[in-house]
Amino acid sequence: MSERSGRTANRGGGPVLLGVRHHGPGSARAVRAALEQCTPAAVLIEGPPEADALVPLAAQEGMRPPVALLAHAQDDPGRAAFWPLAEFSPEWVAMRWALAHDVPVRFIDLPAAHSLARGDDEESADAQERADEATGGQEARSGAEARIDPIGVLAEAAGYDDPERWWEDVIEHRGSGGAGADALAPFAALAEAMGALRETYGDGGHDRDPVREAHMRLRLRAARREFGDDLAVVCGAWHVPALARRTTMTADRQLLKGLPKVRTAVTWVPWTHRRLSRRSGYGAGIASPGWYGHLFSAPDRPVERWLTKVARLLRAEDYAVSSAHVIEAVRLAEGLATVRGRPLAGLTELDDAVRAVMGDGTDAPSSLIHDRLVVGEVLGEVPEDAPAVPLQQDIDRSRRTLRLKPEALERELELDLRKETDAGRSRLLHRLRMLGIPWGEPTRSRGSTGTFRETWRLRWEPELSVRVAEAGIWGTTVLSAATAKAASDAAGATGLAEVTALAERCLLAELPDALPVVMRALSDRAALDADVGHLAQALPALVRSVRYGDVRGTDAAALREVATGLAERVFVGLPPACLGLDADGAAEMRGHLDATHQAVGLLGQPESERQAGGKKLRARWAGVLRAVSERDAVPGLLRGRATRLLLDDGELADGGAERLMGLVLSPGTPPTEAAGWIEGFAGGGDGGMLLVHDARLLALVDGWLTGVPDAAFTDVLPLLRRTFAEYETGVRRTLGELVRRGPATAPRHPAGDAPDAAVPGFGPGLDRDRAAAVLPTLRTLLGIGQRGFDDEQPDPPRPADPSQGADPPRPADDLTGART
Repeated sequence: MSERSGRTANRGGGPVLLGVRHHGPGSARAVRAALEQCTPAAVLIEGPPEADALVPLAAQEGMRPPVALLAHAQDDPGRAAFWPLAEFSPEWVAMRWALAHDVPVRFIDLPAAHSLARGDDEESADAQERADEATGGQEARSGAEARIDPIGVLAEAAGYDDPERWWEDVIEHRGSGGAGADALAPFAALAEAMGALRETYGDGGHDRDPVREAHMRLRLRAARREFGDDLAVVCGAWHVPALARRTTMTADRQLLKGLPKVRTAVTWVPWTHRRLSRRSGYGAGIASPGWYGHLFSAPDRPVERWLTKVARLLRAEDYAVSSAHVIEAVRLAEGLATVRGRPLAGLTELDDAVRAVMGDGTDAPSSLIHDRLVVGEVLGEVPEDAPAVPLQQDIDRSRRTLRLKPEALERELELDLRKETDAGRSRLLHRLRMLGIPWGEPTRSRGSTGTFRETWRLRWEPELSVRVAEAGIWGTTVLSAATAKAASDAAGATGLAEVTALAERCLLAELPDALPVVMRALSDRAALDADVGHLAQALPALVRSVRYGDVRGTDAAALREVATGLAERVFVGLPPACLGLDADGAAEMRGHLDATHQAVGLLGQPESERQAGGKKLRARWAGVLRAVSERDAVPGLLRGRATRLLLDDGELADGGAERLMGLVLSPGTPPTEAAGWIEGFAGGGDGGMLLVHDARLLALVDGWLTGVPDAAFTDVLPLLRRTFAEYETGVRRTLGELVRRGPATAPRHPAGDAPDAAVPGFGPGLDRDRAAAVLPTLRTLLGIGQRGFDDEQPDPPRPADPSQGADPPRPADDLTGART
């Protein structure tokens, strides 16, 4: 610098430069010890200067790390940057120490206004920069100019093949930050090592560092004029030599001349341990934030306390872990650390001990321990009075009213829409999804499937704070913003299905002011679109909208009218659209057929007297299905599917399905066409049960299959395998048994009149020996005495004659194997 060089180990020579790793318990303890020794007049921290006014919030009780400084461009909220801080981050410790001792705090890094304008809008404004520093401990990255990994170089010089392990042994696993004159010793040693590296490699390929370091030096000069030389600077260790170097103010200002700039806003937002993890993609991330948090909060006996946490977690997951396991695991971990020459057992030794002692030599508990403890799911909190965009404030008010708390750990939320609070939660979550803020994702419920039930999978991600800032352009409240966004989406939608899906979302989110705009767009696009596939694809969402409108007490009369008109257009255009399709086109049309059938079933209301003959919608649809099922030019897949839908709705006369199947499976029909018909008719998970309970249909399929010419069998085999592979294993076995017995023993009805009538899936008669074996248990369950049943004695045991008493062979699982 222009006046005095920085000092790192003694007082009286200028500011104390404390080079750190941005997230590390050893570095954090060392910083606290150094500050206690130096008692500076001000603390300077690497971070965006726009956040100076937010520092006092860090002392409030409602602020709980991990948190992050969020900066975003006011004119483009999507351009944002984060500066995460954990409980064990040296910057956080320095900030809290300064606030506790009434010492001013200043941030000295390049302003976010320049970082965002330059395009440094990664996970953190300096995430990629920090990823290349010694303070981050990340791997070197290749680019136009080779970038060195300072920690890797130092670790290699020390004889380590793992840079992370070297840094932990030297810094993070230190038992204390030092005392007295020793408190500055680690920083002096690290500064000397970094100085040697900077002399050898210059900026090490980190081409943005000179600009940042020039701004840091200018801020340091300004702080010395304001507070004197008793300053402490907490920054990345890689920057220490640059801050201690003598330069001129003019040269530094020249480096900053002409930098682009944007208007920015800065606030505190919650962060998570998972997002601190390097696996999450965070450039300056660490591999084990949960472990580092443990080391910082439990400096005494960390190994014993950690393994106690592991045991508690495993017990909660029904692992048999005792105190003896913990004691033995501690001994093994410490022994491994001694053999490997480490000052403290690290995660490698602890994992080995857990695997050997608590996991019985397997890796079964490893992923659980990693997710819950090594990384962790801790979510920070920020005070309610922290600056926020108006939309964020409205979201916070709504969630507090509805008792919805953001959590880092994913959880399911069951909602009963008949309850006012649950209905409000549903509205809020749907409106946030409309704004592109996916706090919750709808999922299928494991319990009730009624229309009054909703299941959500919730997880709050730090990135959602950026989404909130982006969505702020649509309005200051959730309702107004979601309404404006829906209207904009309706105007910009290009397809009919997009508009119908949007109408459904408007009803779910209860946006009454947006629905008329969406309905106008829906009517316009429906009138212009003549593609039956598009109409059939749009119909289900529209019908669901009508249904949801009824459930939620919304007037859906206009939607019902549009849906009915759309269904009529599908009815008219579907039969001609099914003609002359290839295999791919038929498969796609089958999906439209099923979707329309389901939609008609949901809509299914009587039509008005103005419509022809007062017929019902379902009757009109049944006529369409008959037309499809009886036209030879329609692919077999669609004819078979139409026949099946008619059969399921009871629209076929007695024997109608057998008649249609018999016609299709006649020798005059090409085998591949007949196989396609069978796939459409009997495909799906419930198709197998249809064949199980209707022996006539099964006999037709079996007879046709055995008569397929050898030359054509290889062509139809893939279609049949695809059909029967959808059946459950038990259904396939039952079908195989019925086919093995042959049509003579396969009954026309499941139960005959004779006592020993064969029942599909069961043996030909009653096995009295096996039946008698359950009688004692049955008496106990019913609470009756030994004489409560008829005193009929079981038949005497049959001789073990292999020719008479052998069990029948195991039926084939694949019906296609019954051909032989």
